[in-house]
Amino acid sequence: MIEIGAQVDLSHPPERVWLALTDRELLGRWFAEAETLEGIPDRLLLHTDGLPGFEANVEVEVTDRQEPERLVLACDEAGRLSELTCLVTATTQGCRLEVREVTTHGGWSVEQQKPREQQLRQALTVRLPAILDWLAFQQVDLRRGDGGMTAELPLVGASRNGPARARRRTVVAVLVGLAVLGGSVAWVALPVGGKQSAAPPAPASPSPSVTAVEVATTPRATASVRPSRTATSPTVRPSRTPSVKPTPTATAAVPPPPPPPLTARYETDSSRLFGYTGEVVVGNPAATPAASWAVVVTFADGSIVDDVEGAEARQDGRTITFTGGALPAGGTQTFRFDVRDNRPKAREPESCTVGGNPCA
Repeated sequence: MIEIGAQVDLSHPPERVWLALTDRELLGRWFAEAETLEGIPDRLLLHTDGLPGFEANVEVEVTDRQEPERLVLACDEAGRLSELTCLVTATTQGCRLEVREVTTHGGWSVEQQKPREQQLRQALTVRLPAILDWLAFQQVDLRRGDGGMTAELPLVGASRNGPARARRRTVVAVLVGLAVLGGSVAWVALPVGGKQSAAPPAPASPSPSVTAVEVATTPRATASVRPSRTATSPTVRPSRTPSVKPTPTATAAVPPPPPPPLTARYETDSSRLFGYTGEVVVGNPAATPAASWAVVVTFADGSIVDDVEGAEARQDGRTITFTGGALPAGGTQTFRFDVRDNRPKAREPESCTVGGNPCA
């Protein structure tokens, strides 16, 4: 028996997550396209052929269904049988989704198992939150005080020309909504985009001023010597006083310069409507290993950070400290984290530092 799985905390109610798991069109937008088999609603064909870790399409049949908490599927991938279980648990922030797949007949190769699990994790942590954000945007009740859900955006201000101009504004609002929807769907269908570098610039340090010191020399008075009229031969006697050699002074030991500080580079690996995935690469440019490292990242108010890989995380309000073990000389360490940000199209945290210095 081989088991793979992943879990993710979502800022959405269990009912919305259940809809994304069971609706055939929504399932095709975040995991794989699906079609019914033999007209039976609880039996589907998932078009997974070509996805990482999959060698063929998968036939699935619902064997247990407890809305909105538990969904169990029997899977058949070209004779390889497995059981897929989805558990939805309500939390204070929304819900937690846990997906686990266990083989019941046959198994996956080593080359197939790892990319299959990575594909599942990518779908749960990136594409599914994007679809849930889009679905939440479609279900927003903009006129809650009037009672009942609304199907159109409210108009701002009164129209002088009456219903005709109001209808035109409604049509424009609907067209704008369709354009936003089209952009969101196109984003979900595309692979994860290129990396975007982002970090606050380092503050400019003041340049020290250099003062030139002038040395003044005082001229010495030169005495004039008059020649003597009587020429006498001076007698030179050897000196019996031994010469004293200077004693060498001890030179103070100069401590070696401190090693260069650790460096860090932040990049936005992928982004969506209400969140993004960040990546930080920590480097040790010194000639000696570093015993440990710590990177401090500050996020926007209300952001939720989870699915941290490659580091330990400790949160204090809006600031999270990511730490790791020894880093060899000239070595690097990469860690990643997923952020759900309530600011539309947010692409980066507010700040990132290592040893007090801003990340690149």
